[in-house]
Amino acid sequence: MELENIGKNIRKYRLIKKLRQEDLAEKANLSINYVGAIERGEKIPSLETFISIINALGVSADMVLADVIEKGYIVKTSMLAQKLDKISNEDRAMIYDVIDAILKHSKQSI
Repeated sequence: MELENIGKNIRKYRLIKKLRQEDLAEKANLSINYVGAIERGEKIPSLETFISIINALGVSADMVLADVIEKGYIVKTSMLAQKLDKISNEDRAMIYDVIDAILKHSKQSI
C-alpha cells in the first residue's frame, strides 16, 4: 500500500487552498515539522490527526485517501466528471478521443 500518497494528497489540497504548511499546522493544531513529515510521507497521521487535517483543509477523507483505498477510483471518476461538466462539449469530445486513443494502445486492451 502506498501510504505516502496520503501526504502527497494532503499537500495537493493544501496548495489548492493556497495555504502554507504553517497555515495548515495552525488550523489543525499541529507543528509545522509534523505537517511537513506527513506531506513527505515520512509519517502517517493518527485518525484523530487525519480528521483535524481534512477539516482544516475543508476536504473529505475520500479525496485524500483516493489513491490508497480500493474504491478510490470511484472518487477520482466523480471528480473528473465534475471537471468535465465545466468545459465545452467540443473540449469534452476531444478529451474523450484522447482517452480512447490511450486505451486503444494500452498494454491491457479493453
